[in-house]
Amino acid sequence: MTELWKIIRQVVGFKLTLGNAELKLMSVMELILIVVAFSILSRYIRKLLQKRVLPRFSLPGGTQFVMLRITHFMLIAIGLMLAFGAVGIRLTSLTMIFGLIGFGIAFGLQNVTSNFISGIILLFERPISVGDFIEVGDAIGQVKSINMRATTITTRENIALIVPNSKFIEDTVTNWSIGDLKIRIAVLVRVAYGSDTRLVEKLLLKVAEEHPKVLSDPRSDVLFRDFGDSALNFALRAWIPDPASRSLIASDLNYAIDTAFRENGIKVPFPQRDVHFYSEAHVEPQA
Repeated sequence: MTELWKIIRQVVGFKLTLGNAELKLMSVMELILIVVAFSILSRYIRKLLQKRVLPRFSLPGGTQFVMLRITHFMLIAIGLMLAFGAVGIRLTSLTMIFGLIGFGIAFGLQNVTSNFISGIILLFERPISVGDFIEVGDAIGQVKSINMRATTITTRENIALIVPNSKFIEDTVTNWSIGDLKIRIAVLVRVAYGSDTRLVEKLLLKVAEEHPKVLSDPRSDVLFRDFGDSALNFALRAWIPDPASRSLIASDLNYAIDTAFRENGIKVPFPQRDVHFYSEAHVEPQA
């Protein structure tokens, strides 16, 4: 028992020298408790702001998200400063630690640093906001959260994608939610040669007009695009109010177009090729 007590005293009395300051285990525990306390305080204050304060100002969701993030980071920074001061560590004593961190960043943390800085840029410049429907690379969906390292996007299949923040700075981002939400979609249609082109135009416009989610203003239109190898190519261009539903509306229009063409005798062709066979003349062998 005496030996165990000695070990406990040695552990508790262990000192870590950091610059001019000496840290004991109790001091480290005190530092951790202060940081945890400020984390809990940050969570409480953010909930208070989100439920009772910010709704009174009718701010957009993206602006509220940025303000809550900034509040969180400020409180954590204050907590760290107070924690270091409480255990007797001056900020100048952290020079060595910051130097080591910088050394590690130079050799192994480039991606983490890049994503961190990109997250700060996203929060302040706000090219995207929470709730936006965006497309970046192969990821398409709605922004659910913007964190310091990565952004969470929920696809139309309800799959959460974690995208590094640097992707939004380095790649081209399509934000369907900036400004006016309505977009124009194009449904490509092929009909057989010999079809009544004006009837095709009339049927396509009728299909667009009868769809409940296709806008009447701006009006839909039909383009006769070109003469293809085995078909006449048209494009039905229709305006819809929500970019998130473009695939479903395009599918509905395709079903309706197929029905309208069948009822009116308009045929959708398939590629055709003419193959010609030539036979060589029979030549009698000479004696």
